[in-house]
Amino acid sequence: MEILMILAIAAVVLAAAAAFEIYREVHSFTVTRYNVTSPRLKGLRRETKILFLSDLHNRVYGRHNERLLQAVREEKPDLILIGGDMLVGKPDEPFDTALEFVSQLPSICPVYYANGNHEGRMKEEPGKYGYAYTDYRKALEKCGIRLLENDIAHLNLNGQKAEICGLEFPVYTYRKFHRSCMDKNDIADYLSHFHTSDDMTAETPGKVADQYTILLAHNPAYMDAYLEWGADLVLSGHLHGGLVRIPGLGGIVTPQGFFFPKYSGEMTREGEQTVIVSRGLGSHTLNIRLFNIPELISIHLIPASQNSCNDL
Repeated sequence: MEILMILAIAAVVLAAAAAFEIYREVHSFTVTRYNVTSPRLKGLRRETKILFLSDLHNRVYGRHNERLLQAVREEKPDLILIGGDMLVGKPDEPFDTALEFVSQLPSICPVYYANGNHEGRMKEEPGKYGYAYTDYRKALEKCGIRLLENDIAHLNLNGQKAEICGLEFPVYTYRKFHRSCMDKNDIADYLSHFHTSDDMTAETPGKVADQYTILLAHNPAYMDAYLEWGADLVLSGHLHGGLVRIPGLGGIVTPQGFFFPKYSGEMTREGEQTVIVSRGLGSHTLNIRLFNIPELISIHLIPASQNSCNDL
């Protein structure tokens, strides 16, 4: 009986500790910093900072999200990339909270935004959501955010020719217990009808020798296709870090019901390509995080000249 009593007390203490930690993590965030190197960054004149935000889901950190905004400002980014799901795609969930936050970002630096499945369902189901997505898109564009809906933007990034590709899959590719078949040709097809900025000629993404290709692709379930297509840097989210993370193993489960995904909330090098999957800034429905603090990602692109020096 004494052993059972001790075990019961230990279980209660562990459960209470886990509940406290879940509450703490759900209401906090951290800044995760990664250094990204590539031989394709030959034109980059200086170290360049990109902030990657994903999966806010209307979360608020401080009044009017001031804590999160301050963290963004303190990083002094050259570019901000948004990976989708900043709002919650439900008929009774307004997008005002997400819009209030993201609308302040263009005053810091240029902002590019690719949709996630929550924006996607609002877009695909006007019968349920009315003009919500149209209004949201117009508001983003009005405040100076470039929305990439299977679109590609070309830019000069501190001397480096770069392209930001915003990939948007149909909502059915996010169904529970389902994974669609995707390869590099599917990625190329989705991005085949795009516009270019700065009067630059469109080239085959990821194939131009002096051009660095960044792919915003919300769902990391199709990472093999993204890499085969030829992106230099893939930025994804969607998995919320796998809800619970186990050191050495990563996230436990994906929103589609698959266990132990290969990419769930980390940076991975695949040859000369880089994969970064955000743990996200918020959550919805299952408001659980354990050993999985929400994150703002700060990416430091290192010029190829510095890479060569570091290798000597």
